[in-house]
Amino acid sequence: MFRKNMKKDPELFQNVSEGLRRLYRTKLFPLEDTYRFHDFHSPALEDADFDNKPMVLLVGQYSTGKTTFIRHLMEQDFPGMRIGPEPTTDSFIAVMHGEQDGVIPGNALVVDPKKPFRKLNAFGNAFLNRFMCAQMPNPVLESISIIDTPGILSGEKQRISRGYDFAAVLEWFAERVDRIILLFDAHKLDISDEFSEVIRALKNHEDKMRVVLNKADQISTQQLMRVYGALMWSLGKIINTPEVVRVYIGSFWAQPLLVPDNRKLFEAEEQDLFVDIQSLPRNAALRKLNDLIKRARLAKVQAYIISSLKKEMPSVFGKDSKKKELIANLGEIYLKIEKEHQISPGDFPNLAKMQEQLNGQDFTKFAPLKPKLLEAVEDMLANDIARLMALVRQEEAAMPSQTVKGGAFEGTMSGPFGHGYGEGASEGIDELEWVVGRDKPTYDEIFYTLSPINGKVSGAAAKKEMLKSKLPNTVLGKIWKLADVDKDGLLDDEEFALANHLIKVKLEGHELPPTLPEHLVPPSKRGIMEQD
Repeated sequence: MFRKNMKKDPELFQNVSEGLRRLYRTKLFPLEDTYRFHDFHSPALEDADFDNKPMVLLVGQYSTGKTTFIRHLMEQDFPGMRIGPEPTTDSFIAVMHGEQDGVIPGNALVVDPKKPFRKLNAFGNAFLNRFMCAQMPNPVLESISIIDTPGILSGEKQRISRGYDFAAVLEWFAERVDRIILLFDAHKLDISDEFSEVIRALKNHEDKMRVVLNKADQISTQQLMRVYGALMWSLGKIINTPEVVRVYIGSFWAQPLLVPDNRKLFEAEEQDLFVDIQSLPRNAALRKLNDLIKRARLAKVQAYIISSLKKEMPSVFGKDSKKKELIANLGEIYLKIEKEHQISPGDFPNLAKMQEQLNGQDFTKFAPLKPKLLEAVEDMLANDIARLMALVRQEEAAMPSQTVKGGAFEGTMSGPFGHGYGEGASEGIDELEWVVGRDKPTYDEIFYTLSPINGKVSGAAAKKEMLKSKLPNTVLGKIWKLADVDKDGLLDDEEFALANHLIKVKLEGHELPPTLPEHLVPPSKRGIMEQD
């Protein structure tokens, strides 16, 4: 009876974070706890995991510009920052917002209930001595937190003196962050064994992954094309998926470009990356929801695996030999569960890793299948998640302007150095003369060959001329709407010149404006536009 009332109640969740927290605690956590999910896959989630700001994780080999990239975004040094050509960042540094500049060491950080790092305690002192939080007042950090990581080493250096499972720590972060940025140096592109291992460890999080090919201003265009091709080929081999990871090419620091040939490309790529990062606060709730669904699917599979192994164990004799046999035949158990419960093969944990983890477990202490626990998770996925999804949309609509502000994000917002300023439809934006007037004599020659009546050409006559551009009708239709300023279905000489100017803008690869900008309005029509 109580559950029925719950389902009807539209006020079940006050907000997405509270809803996710409650669903996790009441429905998913009991299943995880019963079937040892936390021993095998990932520690339990805490309140801070649902409330924290979006996080961006930077990963790359040493000297690829990770720390400089953070400094470039924030336009400010952060406490504990070290930059150099040698492996300087030897710690995980969580760069977060705080009222005062300061550093919190790892051991203190993992006991702070307000920070989402408490479960990192499991990686031990060797890791905690190499973990800290740099706090500082910065507008960028009001919306996101950034995790800087130690440079991944190449050759034999990588196997020595870490003292903790580097790939496992990165995997822990990858589960909880909103964006993973892999940085590569265009000047010395090599992917070490440890970096390959790290990228494979992040395999289940390709949706969060972006690649930055940094320091691209240090090589010529021809070399850059070769490096880009080599990078895509290498990533394809490591990630082993048909989908191509989005790669941003540029030089992410505030220094002059060494080879400025590709400046426009770098500006466009930086703008795209900034837009991607700026969207994180708006999409944070959706990301947390998506991660909870992923976690729930894996927890269900874990329950089926553990309960199947328990069911197969003898009650008295031959437990050890049976355990070895079950581990060896785990692949067959996977197939059986897959067919019996209609589960996708992609939902199962890595077979070899699971076999290795099972070796150290006592199968007799495993829990048998408890249908009620699984039903609660099924109900969560089928009903509660759909209700939360509607709440996500409501929250997004209520806060449409949620975006990352400050630092480098402000530099490209407006003014003459804003992205695309003075190009395409924005050409002539700050000029006194009408920009279309420059080419109007050429357009006038064509206009008068179309036999205008009362100084205007018909739609049919203009169409014949406009089709010569070979642009599709959808684009030409939009150009006509923009150019027919007085909406009389005819074009005078100024409107015809404007139509041709917009065709030129489109043919040069720029987008058309949704509405006609003021500086493009023909001089004789400016009064009409103001009245409208």
